[in-house]
Amino acid sequence: MRIAIAGAGNVGRAIARELLDNGHEVLLIDRDPKALKLDSVPDAQWLMADACEITSLDKAALGTAQVLVAATGDDKVNLVASLLAKTEYGVPRVVARINHPKNEWMFDSSWGVDVAVSTPRIIAALVEEAVSVGDVVRLFSFRKGQANLVELTLPDTSSCIGKTVGEIELPDDASLAAIVRDGRVIAPSPTDVFSAGDELLFVASAVAEDLIKGCFIEA
Repeated sequence: MRIAIAGAGNVGRAIARELLDNGHEVLLIDRDPKALKLDSVPDAQWLMADACEITSLDKAALGTAQVLVAATGDDKVNLVASLLAKTEYGVPRVVARINHPKNEWMFDSSWGVDVAVSTPRIIAALVEEAVSVGDVVRLFSFRKGQANLVELTLPDTSSCIGKTVGEIELPDDASLAAIVRDGRVIAPSPTDVFSAGDELLFVASAVAEDLIKGCFIEA
C-alpha cells in the first residue's frame, strides 16, 4: 500500500518507520528543509513541498496513494491537506492528527477526514480503561463518531459469566470484535464462554454504545 505522510517531524517519521516495517511504501512530505532528515528513515521516499498546495501534491502523485496521514503540528495544515487529498485526489483513507482538542469538532468528513486522532483523548481513554471495570469506555472514534471502538471489562458480578458469546444478544450496530484474556487476544466465536476479567472490545455506533452495558451488567 502506498501511504503519503504530510509532516516529517518526530510524529511523521515514527509513523513512517512503523508502516515501512509492515511492508508499506511511504512518502514523507514537508516544506521545512530542517525536517528532511533522510538518514532517519532511509527506506522512505522524501519530498520537500507544501502539502497544502496542489502543485506540491501533484509532484507527490497523491492520486496513487491509498492513504494520506496528515501528521503536522499545525491543525490548519492538517485540515487543508486532508481536504485536498479527499476532494482533489480521491484518496480512499485520510487520517488526521489533532494537536489541540478545541479543534476536534472540525476534523470530520466535511474536511475530508475519515479518522481523526487526538492524542489527549486517546491518553484519557486509556487511563479510564485501566481503572474502569463494568463500565463502557470509548477508546477510539471512526468517521467522527459514526462508529466507535469501545471496551468493557467484565466484573465478577456480570450476568454473562459462564454464558457463551452466542447467547448474548447485542444491540443493533454493535459487534464484538475481540476478547482480551490473560494477555491473549481471542477472535470471538459463538461457543466462546465469558469469564470474569475479560476485556471485551466492540465496534459500535454511538446509540449502540449506550446499550452495550445493559447486555452484560444487570442494573
